Amino acid sequence: MQARPSAIPRDRVRTVSQVNAEARLLVEERFRVVWIEAEVSNFKRYPSGHWYFTLKDEQAQLNCVMFSSRNRFVRHRVGNGTSVLVRGRLSIFQPRGQFQGIIDHLEPAGEGALQAAFEQLKAKLHREGLFAAERKQPLPAFPQRIAVISSRNAAALRDVLAVIRRRFPCVQVTCFYVAVQGTEAEWQVSGAFDRAERMRSRPDVVIVTRGGGSLEDLAAFNAESVARRISAARIPVIAAIGHETDFTIADMVADRRAATPSAAAELATPDGAELDARIGRLKLQMQRLALDRLRVDGRLLGAASKRLVHPQRALEQRMQRIDELGERLANAQRAALARLDTAFMHRRSLLIRNSPAHLIAAGHGRIQQSEDRLRNAAIASREQARSRLGAVARALAAVSPLATLDRGYAILAHPDGSRWGSPITSTRQARPGETIIGHLADGQLLMDIKED
Repeated sequence: MQARPSAIPRDRVRTVSQVNAEARLLVEERFRVVWIEAEVSNFKRYPSGHWYFTLKDEQAQLNCVMFSSRNRFVRHRVGNGTSVLVRGRLSIFQPRGQFQGIIDHLEPAGEGALQAAFEQLKAKLHREGLFAAERKQPLPAFPQRIAVISSRNAAALRDVLAVIRRRFPCVQVTCFYVAVQGTEAEWQVSGAFDRAERMRSRPDVVIVTRGGGSLEDLAAFNAESVARRISAARIPVIAAIGHETDFTIADMVADRRAATPSAAAELATPDGAELDARIGRLKLQMQRLALDRLRVDGRLLGAASKRLVHPQRALEQRMQRIDELGERLANAQRAALARLDTAFMHRRSLLIRNSPAHLIAAGHGRIQQSEDRLRNAAIASREQARSRLGAVARALAAVSPLATLDRGYAILAHPDGSRWGSPITSTRQARPGETIIGHLADGQLLMDIKED
């Protein structure tokens, strides 16, 4: 073994740990942020949640680590053969002196271009006003028909249908199955909106949804054609694309954006249980108001009934009034005739006493004519009074219950000491064991009520 040259100062000699530490500081200072595009190999997921893998190209490779605190934000699948674009820093793992990359961001290769295209389209549509609040259509409070645009086997679709069945099962749901990623997704999604609007019974609201994924997976919902088709929809649109942190152009142009598919179903439907409870409260309120109104009307009816006069009593009063008026008319006629006779006899006596004898005979003729006129006037006045009395009597007979009795009807009443008693108008007014009066055209019958 060769001895150490004595000419080398001892303080210049380093241990392996020192060399690795100094090298690590130099590398980390020089490569604080670095972007690398490469292919993943030797991918391993440790129980700790950390990822260890190798980035390689055709000529070299680099060992890398991505700790769980960072890889939990990666939304797409990573495995051997995946082409990725990563951002991180370079370092040296001191115990083994291993040169490595420490990755804090990972996305599929080419996603940077997708992100740039996303931002460019977003800015363009924003300038055109497609995101403006005044363009948004209000959602119906009680939809009758809902259309759902999604993949046939998507978990997002199952979540939407489950929530609708739970909250508002009476709504009619129509599903339009489409590809939600890939080259066909863009035109299939737009075509589904066309079909929904051509339905004979057009949906009241459309839900377009899919699960989460990478920017590349969600590319169809960041396409300009899909964005413009959603913006032009004549039906209110709810977009629920991806997870809560995902935001697509489709979300921005839709009338409402939901963080999850379940949230979209909740936005589209009312809560049936809450509606039932509200209807119950309104029913109780209406019942209370109806009872209050019945009580008030009952008091008013009771007060009014005290002021009402029985038709028979009113008829009796009118008949008595007619008799009174007839007697007064006859007395007036007799008094008028008496006054005429007195005046006539007075004038006759004056004529006999004061007139020459040759005028007496002519006077007798005129007197006879006057008597005839007075007698005829009295007879005519009496006949007119009799005619008016007859008309009044006929009018009273038309409303009299006696005419009704002549046609075979009967009037039932409780005996109360009066001529007709208290009339019975409902079966609820007669109880078993009571005795009531039946008024007929030619008399009365006493009847006992028996239980049926």
